[in-house]
Amino acid sequence: MSTIGFVGLGHMGGPMTANLVQAGHTVKGFDLVPAAMEEAVRHGVVAVSSSAEAVAGADVVFTMLPKGQHALAVYQGDDGIFAHASTDTLLIDSSTIDVESCQTLHDEARVKGFRFIDAPVSGGISGAEAGTLTFMVGGADDHVAEAKPYIEPMAGNIIATGGDTTGQAAKICNNLMLFINLASTCEGAVLADRLGLDKQTFWDIARVSSGDSWALRTWYPVPGVVDTAASNRDFDPTFTTDLANKDIGLAIAAAQQTDTPLDLGEYVQGMFQKLSDAGMGGKDCSAIVKLVDGSMDGNQ
Repeated sequence: MSTIGFVGLGHMGGPMTANLVQAGHTVKGFDLVPAAMEEAVRHGVVAVSSSAEAVAGADVVFTMLPKGQHALAVYQGDDGIFAHASTDTLLIDSSTIDVESCQTLHDEARVKGFRFIDAPVSGGISGAEAGTLTFMVGGADDHVAEAKPYIEPMAGNIIATGGDTTGQAAKICNNLMLFINLASTCEGAVLADRLGLDKQTFWDIARVSSGDSWALRTWYPVPGVVDTAASNRDFDPTFTTDLANKDIGLAIAAAQQTDTPLDLGEYVQGMFQKLSDAGMGGKDCSAIVKLVDGSMDGNQ
């Protein structure tokens, strides 16, 4: 089996590394958060003290980081991956970041002689834990093919999207649709309740009808209907409001660059911003239902 470096062991990276270890790989992991490191070690990851140590001797390196600025910082500079990894090492960034930062990493990797692909994921924490994530993989065809055996222990689907940054483009558009679906699911759920429909009955109908969506099946905002939903646990995060706000902001920025109107996207981004401004940025993004049912302070 292979030696894998992994930088970023948070809500997604932690369970992803656990699946790589279970598949028989040696995983050297690094994160700035001690608790994340400790949790990863419990699942068999070898803790290291820096990203430079994580990439030393690795066959492949994965990064899973919150924003473009974090990805650039980890790859660039005297302490970065480009400075310390061997050019024999395949580099895979699974962060969800802006297209501009992603292109910068592709360009710099190419100049320095590295094989680099962007491979963001969809499926949330539950998908990361189950090893059923969808990977959207952008880069040269031969590099994508090389990456697939390393990705497989974490994935239910591996989809080649095309050249540089197309993985990020696919993820940005997908998440735009997800969050709009989530907002409509919240509105439909609240209206159904106020019209007297039993919550389970309505979900059963929508699940097999045209109102169906991944958000409805996985993040239903009414407790006691879908086991995986954060609404059952006081909206403890599976995907935080702040991260959702960041992701839909990436779509809005891309839309501005391409002169694409996103009226619905901008409206939903405003909903996430209201939650963040109210101090709920660390809660699950499905808590936007509180803006619909009036249960959040100041929204009566």
